Amino acid sequence: SLQLLYLMDEVNDPFLTIKAIGHQWYWSYEYTDYNDLEFDSYMVPTSDVSFGNPRLLEVDNRLILPMQNPIRVLVSSADVLHSWAVPSLGVKMDAVPGRLNQTTFFAARTGLFYGQCS
Repeated sequence: SLQLLYLMDEVNDPFLTIKAIGHQWYWSYEYTDYNDLEFDSYMVPTSDVSFGNPRLLEVDNRLILPMQNPIRVLVSSADVLHSWAVPSLGVKMDAVPGRLNQTTFFAARTGLFYGQCS
């Protein structure tokens, strides 16, 4: 049964691979399938959040992902323990310094999904 769990988690041909690196107070993202496409994503300060946007969830640079395709996320940390999570997509992965964890998810619908460091 352990072998079956391992095989269920492995995606041989993901449509897109994203590397997410946790830092204290922000995340760095890299689209590994494309050269030189990386950016940092900081949380918008509470004082700058406009009316109608959720407090403590809005970021300055959003991660854009395709739908209806398997997406692999490689998660690590540059400093302390973090956890990369998108609850509405059912995704959560620990980010540990010196370790590269991976998870795969499938966005079945369009929308704006908020991530959290949980």
